[in-house]
Amino acid sequence: MATSLSDIHKAFLKGITHSRVSLLGAMVVTVSFPFLLGAALYDTIFHIKNAYFSGFLYMILGPAFIGGLLMVFIGLFFARGKEDVRLFTLAYFRDKLADESAYNRIRKLVFLGVFLTCVNLFVVGVLAYSGYHYMESNAFCGEVCHVPMTPEYTAYQNSAHSRVNCVDCHIGSGASWFVKSKISGARQLVAVVADTFSRPIATPVHGLRPARDTCEQCHRPELFHGDKLVIKDKYLEDEDNTHVKTVLLMKIGSAGDQAADSHGIHWHVAPENEITYKAADWERNILPEVSQSTPSGGKIVYRKSDTDEQLAAATHLQERAMDCIDCHNRPSHIYLPADVAIDGKILTNEIPQDLPYVKQQAMLAVQPEYKSQDEAREAIEVSMTSYYQKNYSDIYASQRQKIDQAIAGVQAAYAENVFPEMGIQWGTYTSNLGHTNETGCFRCHNDEHESANGKVISMDCDTCHTILAEDEEDPEILRTLIGDN
Repeated sequence: MATSLSDIHKAFLKGITHSRVSLLGAMVVTVSFPFLLGAALYDTIFHIKNAYFSGFLYMILGPAFIGGLLMVFIGLFFARGKEDVRLFTLAYFRDKLADESAYNRIRKLVFLGVFLTCVNLFVVGVLAYSGYHYMESNAFCGEVCHVPMTPEYTAYQNSAHSRVNCVDCHIGSGASWFVKSKISGARQLVAVVADTFSRPIATPVHGLRPARDTCEQCHRPELFHGDKLVIKDKYLEDEDNTHVKTVLLMKIGSAGDQAADSHGIHWHVAPENEITYKAADWERNILPEVSQSTPSGGKIVYRKSDTDEQLAAATHLQERAMDCIDCHNRPSHIYLPADVAIDGKILTNEIPQDLPYVKQQAMLAVQPEYKSQDEAREAIEVSMTSYYQKNYSDIYASQRQKIDQAIAGVQAAYAENVFPEMGIQWGTYTSNLGHTNETGCFRCHNDEHESANGKVISMDCDTCHTILAEDEEDPEILRTLIGDN
């Protein structure tokens, strides 16, 4: 019995209507297809800037479209309506294609099927391409999971690496780390939905790619040469907010700079000097044993007097080769101490320096542990407004605009570094770069690590830098270098 083109259409529609699964899938595909195709093409050409709209497009609507197609197939072949499936089997089409007269009757259907298949493949291809790039974007990393990632994204945007994409450091090249990151991301997504993520988020030094695979794609420690002049600006908490400077000559070289002797901060990661250590805690702050491999193939082991006890009591014993992250443990997500954050705002004139005691009042206003940034913003405004209104009524009356500017600057310093909702206060995250506010360098350089032959890891300040001036208003060294201005 011959089967007409209308029979094919009727069988197809009947198969869908007889299966709730197929019917639901067809409805999803019909509704989502035009919107999805238009949005994906627009994003490919012009780029959608709203992270949440892109998230809806690629993480909800796209999978829904693909799921709808699968539901249509599953409903037709595995749910109800099986008596009509014979019209779509390979044997049926083979018989029809062998008969020229029958082929003429179904060729329109074949053409339509091929066309629709190509359209679906095109949509899925555009979706996959755009979705991949969206999930590699900074907006996806920093904005989609708004509450947990706001602090990290804010700190990243204010860092020296703000033009380096998140994935360049957190994922890098290679399929293995791409797969690991997506598995880890899926786990983190579940934690966000279930509201079980940690507050604050732990520094992920254990989950990052090896530093030499990421940092050294741009930075090459073995080529660091000579010394670097560093000027640190600071404002005192006196009436004039006195501007003082510390001038350091940082020895940033390494053993790889073709110098006669090994020296400099990056000596630690020079190719010919492999430093390993044993850490007794998860944060790698307690380092009872440090080993140095010498160019001749030897090894020098430095141990503290209580090394055996610390290793026995270790909460998370680990041994690893020292790399960039051991000092630069917060290379992009940097949270400043309160005084440094306020000094930075005064230096850039976001907080006017000529307001009396503005540094002191700013420090007093930001130090309390507020419950939210909104509460902090209001408290900072009340604190500074009332101080100048009470103690400097003439300035409050004549320079109200400056006071408002100072309040905004102090609020910004707080908002960029403290996030009470995520359990982040001043000093929550520690930086191992230096030793101003944390142990940092002194984890090893403390005159307590001693080798078998009596050699110690020195605590001498001049090992890494020379102090040319410290907290001076008008350092002589700068007058010599820069001249009188």
